[in-house]
Amino acid sequence: MSELKLPTEQVTLPSKGLLYPKENPLSSGVIEMKYMTAREEDILTNSNYIRQGTVIDKLLQALIVTPINYDDLLVGDKNAILISARILGYGKDYTFKYTNQQGEEVEVNVDLSGLKDKEIDESLLKSGKNEFTFELPFSKNVVTFKLLTHGDEKNIEAEIKGLKKINPSATYDVTTRLKFIITSVEGKYDQKSIRDFVDNFLIAKDARALREYYSQVQPDIELRYTPEDENYTGEGIDIPINLNFFWPDARV
Repeated sequence: MSELKLPTEQVTLPSKGLLYPKENPLSSGVIEMKYMTAREEDILTNSNYIRQGTVIDKLLQALIVTPINYDDLLVGDKNAILISARILGYGKDYTFKYTNQQGEEVEVNVDLSGLKDKEIDESLLKSGKNEFTFELPFSKNVVTFKLLTHGDEKNIEAEIKGLKKINPSATYDVTTRLKFIITSVEGKYDQKSIRDFVDNFLIAKDARALREYYSQVQPDIELRYTPEDENYTGEGIDIPINLNFFWPDARV
């Protein structure tokens, strides 16, 4: 009997691989993914993965054929892989509901294959290096920063959980993320200097400007839907991503 073969597809990453070191397989700008099988559907209904909040990551890891370190994936590239996984598994049509500006619940169908990569200025990307330089507009301090990877997101979540155990009533999301994003302050790359700067010297206006610039340079896929209502005046609706995104009958 001839060997059974499972079809695969190549997925182009929004970053085009430009921000990964040359020796990293992700620097090619494409990865190979297989089509979803019944085994992957088992992952979607795994109660342990659902409870731990890791079910989507487990699914994507199972579908990626290219030998990569999953933690290396930039968040924007991971989003593109997620969309491709849904298309390969259950097709390009995705139906969801949202509340319009009149307070009415509306059901829409989105063609996921029509989602575009976010437009960015590629001249701002340093080939092979995930690092950007930014002068804070008010304090004039110069910082360097990186775009977050899946591994960074895991570490941020773990740190916030640890801080919450110490002081459950406090919030740490903004400052913790900034401590992972910023890689140097005025030429100082050590963690002590960065954390001290974020906690004591980073004014709110500068923090907001840095987050806005971060968004401008981050390669990603546009996960927004613009209603076809001529009276709509917003900036689009976030496409909801949950278990039902992959499988309408998945248990949430």
